[in-house]
Amino acid sequence: MFEIALFEPKMPANTGNIIRLAANNGCKLHLIEPLGFDFEEKKLRRAGLDYHDLSQVTRYADYWAFQRAHVDRTIYAITTKGTRNYTDVAYQPGDVLLFGSETSGLAADVMESINPSERLRVPMMPNNRSLNLSNTVALVSYEAWRQQNFAGGC
Repeated sequence: MFEIALFEPKMPANTGNIIRLAANNGCKLHLIEPLGFDFEEKKLRRAGLDYHDLSQVTRYADYWAFQRAHVDRTIYAITTKGTRNYTDVAYQPGDVLLFGSETSGLAADVMESINPSERLRVPMMPNNRSLNLSNTVALVSYEAWRQQNFAGGC
């Protein structure tokens, strides 16, 4: 299946929603520290409901530790600065979908480590800044899964 990576997430409710999402679409979830909250925070647990035990979550000390663990994977950065629409990609199982922090996106050095052709965007109306992180993760991860005919789902 696919892998979702959150770079320095700040809001526990978004991360909890994404834990629930990953449990339901079979994606592995990677959290790249520092986190903007305590992983045991009540808001995180409430948003994830009882899906924490059904999801696969791995934490990394920083982006470079995450990158070293995924050298053999294609990493797509989902960013408002993307050069291609997220629907214009032929996703393959094992691809990583990397999302930036809710408040600041991806750091410049992280963005530079991603090939420009692998920087993807979700179309929006002009003059808007961004979509909610958990909504964006849902859109992109379900498009990737759709391209695999929802393999493993029911």
